[in-house]
Parts: sequence; C-alpha cells; structure tokens
Amino acid sequence: MTTIYLTTFIEAPVQRCFDLARNVDVHQLSDSRTRVKAIPGRTSGLCEEGDVITWQAIHFGFKQKLTVKVTRMEPFVYFEDKMIKGAFSSMKHKHSFEALKNGTNMADEVTFKAPLGIFGSIGEKLFLTRYITKFLKERNSLLKSLAEAT
Repeated sequence: MTTIYLTTFIEAPVQRCFDLARNVDVHQLSDSRTRVKAIPGRTSGLCEEGDVITWQAIHFGFKQKLTVKVTRMEPFVYFEDKMIKGAFSSMKHKHSFEALKNGTNMADEVTFKAPLGIFGSIGEKLFLTRYITKFLKERNSLLKSLAEAT
C-alpha cells in the first residue's frame, strides 16, 4: 500500500478552491491526454456526500473505469472519496482545505494498493506512484489557475 501527500497553495478563498476541487466538469478538463470523463452516476456539477461517480479514462494505453463514492464531506474543509470498483485493490483520496489569510492550502492524501500481490507492490514502486503523483499535480495546477483567475 502506498500513500501520496501533496499540498498546493492557492491565492483564492477556501470556498472557491473547495468547490472547484469537487466539480466534476473541472476534473474532466484536468487531464486531456487520458480523455477522462464521468459516465453513469454524477456526470457534472458539484459532487456531494453519497454521490457515486464512474470515471472513464485511457491509462497505459487501455480504457479503464474507476467508480468512487464520496464518503465524507465537511464543506470548505474536507471531502473524501473511496474506490468501490476499479483496477486497484483499494484506493482512497482525502481532500483537505485550510483557509489562510492570503489564500488556501489544499492538501491531497491518496492511499492505494495495486492488485497482483508482490507484482502489484513492485509496480507501485516502479511507476504507479510517479504516474499518480504527476496526474494529481497536473489536476492541482489547473485548479490553482482557475481559482486564481476568478
């Protein structure tokens, strides 16, 4: 099992950052090379606690689906989604937001476990952690740009 921690400072109010981070339409813009899109479940707008979202994207040359459920939400502070179906053995993404005097500190904590036992563990170390970190950084860069432009 691997955990990735990222923090991004955004010069924008916490409410704007929180709403952009949970906006399905914004997420679909965040990575054009994987052609990510939401299919059955919530497919647009702001996700809420209890929502189920199925993401379809191209990863490693294959069309893949990942279904998550928003399991916790505390407006403008925190939300969490957990994989309920997909390629990983498990995955959880915690999104935290801290209002600061001059902006917002946005933090991601993603914990995942690849399938296939020892081979999955090797894959986590060799390429999956780097791949997911890059994906998150690109997404956060878009969120930062959108939040600061408004």
